[in-house]
Amino acid sequence: MLAVPFLIGALVGGADRLQVPLFVAWIAGYLLSYYVFQTLRVRRRRSRYAEQLAVYGTVATACAVVVLIARPEVMWLALAYAPLLAVNAVYAYRRDDRALVNDLSSVVQACAMAPVAYWVGGGESGGTAAALFAVTALYFTGTVFYVKTMIRERGDAVFYRVSVGYHVLALAAAAVLDAWLLAPFAVYLARAALLPSRGWKPKQVGVLEMGNCALLVVVTALTL
Repeated sequence: MLAVPFLIGALVGGADRLQVPLFVAWIAGYLLSYYVFQTLRVRRRRSRYAEQLAVYGTVATACAVVVLIARPEVMWLALAYAPLLAVNAVYAYRRDDRALVNDLSSVVQACAMAPVAYWVGGGESGGTAAALFAVTALYFTGTVFYVKTMIRERGDAVFYRVSVGYHVLALAAAAVLDAWLLAPFAVYLARAALLPSRGWKPKQVGVLEMGNCALLVVVTALTL
């Protein structure tokens, strides 16, 4: 989820050297947030994370400054991230990281990198940028529901129906974005409907989603 939206945005917008520090800032920023949330979660001996906070904070800040000097217009993204990170912080403090709302907040954060990578790569169309965010958000939101039906919510008939219902709506929304997107989203609907009864292990679920991510990248890069 960290790499796919970024890769899609870069492929559609075009490659640019500035995307290198942007990607490093994104990964380092994610790792920084992870350790920040760890300090909220553990409550004691928070000093054990001081080194990680210093390293990832320094790397993320340095690379972000390089990007902002060249493309100051992406500064607005920081404002959009603030409430989303606040949601993550609350759930980390509650030690409830697997909550659905927390997962969806993380999805929005990751998918927002698709239009940013697109703009930094030279993309200019606001419609394309919005479509990149939409298609990645449709897919990764679906994975939140689907994976829960395979693991944490396995056997929950209500959650299963919610997951399948979401994927039906996602298929319709993808068709509005581009008719070619019907193909991958039909695959995603089929796996959401058929696989929860198979009793797959988490490793098998993860391997399949790697293939589904690759499918999303290829189709989106060729169509948008």
